Amino acid sequence: MENLLNFGLLNINKPAGPTSYTVSEFICRKLGLKKTSHMGTLDPKVTGVLPITLGRACKLAGYFITHDKSYVGILHTHKEQDIKELQKLINKNFLGKIKQTPPHRSAVKRAERERKVYSFKFLEVSDDKRDFLFECEVEGGTYIRKICSDLGEMIGGAHMEDLRRTKAGIFDETKIYTLDEFSTAVEEYKAGNKKILKNMIVPAEEAIRLVLPCLDVDKSAVKSLHHGKPLFRSNVEGDVESLKEGDFFALFSGKKFIGIYRKTSEEIIFGRPEFVFN
Repeated sequence: MENLLNFGLLNINKPAGPTSYTVSEFICRKLGLKKTSHMGTLDPKVTGVLPITLGRACKLAGYFITHDKSYVGILHTHKEQDIKELQKLINKNFLGKIKQTPPHRSAVKRAERERKVYSFKFLEVSDDKRDFLFECEVEGGTYIRKICSDLGEMIGGAHMEDLRRTKAGIFDETKIYTLDEFSTAVEEYKAGNKKILKNMIVPAEEAIRLVLPCLDVDKSAVKSLHHGKPLFRSNVEGDVESLKEGDFFALFSGKKFIGIYRKTSEEIIFGRPEFVFN
């Protein structure tokens, strides 16, 4: 259980109110860990899927954080609008590759950047034709609030009234836990019942299999790899031909997770370590 707490991931159902950082710190204190981190910031008012990395798994957050996200939300318009006309504006201006400048309150540098919007569909409209339920799927780092405000500039005013993240990469709402459920599991764990908390945590080595290509290494090379040595071509097993120079991949020896490597173009050395787990 200790290994799981120090190298696992937890999918939290973030409530409205606290920041993503506050949620991460709450979990860190409850578990008595040195470090936790969240994967993909949600504004305080936004709810939903907030994956948390535990302990050494924090070093893997970057391999998850850029994956696609899905949301449901409500767009509030400042005057009556036709849902079909709004959909036409979305289809014309906000699908595919778009350029965005992060909002003033964003934690990242305010520089224009390109992001992909895979889908954005209006599902329902209120009786007064001013509140529109929508769902969307976007590239990680896309600001839904900005799409709503930019659309508002085209129609005389609109803003995002509500938003919930329903998916972040491999995490969705099928196995998600509230902070109350998490707190109860921790209390049970401290009382000797480890099962509830154990079932909540995803082993990081299992999660990484779902986001990166995986290769196997001969057991004879494991010791040198644990000391940070590069991975030689002669020791690699698996679908090596599918990887290009610069690609990241996860390395295993049987079921044992060795680390994350980046493929090289060198003749003898196949990959160099980015993260070694030992």
